[in-house]
Amino acid sequence: MSTLFDAIRAGDEDGAVRALRGGADPEGVEDGETALYRAAVGNEPGIVRVLLAAGADPGRAAEDPGGLPLCGAACGGHAEVVRALLAGGAAVDQEEAYGFTALAWAVGLGHAGTVRALLEHGADPDRPGPDGVVPLVAAARRGSTASVRALLDHGAAAREAALREARRWIGVDVAAELRRGLVAGNDGGQTYEAVVRRVREDGGVTVVVELLREDGAPARGDERQTGHAAIATVLEAELGLRTSHEELAARALRCGDPELDAWTTAVDVLAGRADEETFVAATTWCAYRDPLRQALGARVLGALPGFGPSAVPVLRRTVSGAAGAPAGVPADGRTGGGSGREPVLSGVIALGACGDGEAVPELLASAGHPDAAVRRAAAQALAGIVPPGHVEALGVLLALSRDGDARVRDWATLALAELPDDTPLVREGLAERLGDDDPETAAEAARGLAIRQDPRAVQALAAILADGDPEGAARETALAAIEHIRDARVRSRLEWTSPRCR
Repeated sequence: MSTLFDAIRAGDEDGAVRALRGGADPEGVEDGETALYRAAVGNEPGIVRVLLAAGADPGRAAEDPGGLPLCGAACGGHAEVVRALLAGGAAVDQEEAYGFTALAWAVGLGHAGTVRALLEHGADPDRPGPDGVVPLVAAARRGSTASVRALLDHGAAAREAALREARRWIGVDVAAELRRGLVAGNDGGQTYEAVVRRVREDGGVTVVVELLREDGAPARGDERQTGHAAIATVLEAELGLRTSHEELAARALRCGDPELDAWTTAVDVLAGRADEETFVAATTWCAYRDPLRQALGARVLGALPGFGPSAVPVLRRTVSGAAGAPAGVPADGRTGGGSGREPVLSGVIALGACGDGEAVPELLASAGHPDAAVRRAAAQALAGIVPPGHVEALGVLLALSRDGDARVRDWATLALAELPDDTPLVREGLAERLGDDDPETAAEAARGLAIRQDPRAVQALAAILADGDPEGAARETALAAIEHIRDARVRSRLEWTSPRCR
């Protein structure tokens, strides 16, 4: 059996197969743990499938401490292993020692992908954990917005209780709360140093607090996600409660980052109202001196359906006014100083969503911004709205197509491809990018040349289709470009070009 367990420890799927063919028992035990349990905890989906195929019982618990393979995988957030075990016959709601199910572990630890996998295989969304708390309330307490969404998608109840739990945590210093709980459990009276880490993941921030011994070794720790504001917003919408504009704004601004769930969820709810009251509120926010509030107003205006013509003048003023401001919000979302990417970035993104050619001057001015995210948004927003013969726009897009950031080059090349002009300068700018290190940029260049019936497109498209990533976005772009090839024989040859084996 040591050979099989050695293979599991090494993550050697072929070694596990050889051990089983050599007579190893798939139900063998080492140190109280079955081979399947060890592979599940170790996040080895291939070995898990091999063991299941060899007859390992997915419902057999480890001898000590009585853990099930499915629960062990759920604890680690190993969603692929969870799916393999369920496909192999594991009972989705089977309890292990102390009354835990896989869903209780996944919810409590904030493993949203695993939560969704379990629910898709029939886990009971309302089955209380060993502490008597139902999953939706536990997910709200954990602060995992994605877990809450997964549970709601599968009909979880106790929504009012979950909302109360989420609201209770809004504005709480999570690090301080976790630290107090850890110190309170320090019944030995030892001296510890508390270390706090904040990790961006799953659309939010996870706060990790660890108590270190005097020698620096970890003693105990705890963690919690901080999606409580987003969760409250989601649950209020589910319950049909209309939260005030200012409360939603406060939640977004408290998080301070337009890319996090607390912000994006507030914007989605506000934009979904699609009414004059929301338009007025967002317009008012754009007039504030606070760059983050301006950014919020811009994001709402860009997402608000039916108000594009009225929103564009407001957004143009926001972008042009912010461009001359001495300080703004840097890339990490903290106010004051830094790169000044907000509210310019949000304004440019919103103008891109409106797709109005009147905004071209502001977008061109933003294209020289020091932050790559702003340049990328400007290039994206310019795609398809530049009027014919706009020399300044052509110059800006050519410069952006040579940017040091690959995504800026990609969007700028796409915008070049979408220009209504067919001039030698446009064609040469596109041809220059055919050899770009970024395959998506090269594919956009080939598409732009194909639109203009430039013969250089054919060889470039053939190379992308034959040698590129068969699952990559560049191949999708190349396939879309084929429709512009007028020669039926060449078009057919490209359509039949298959990726070569690697």
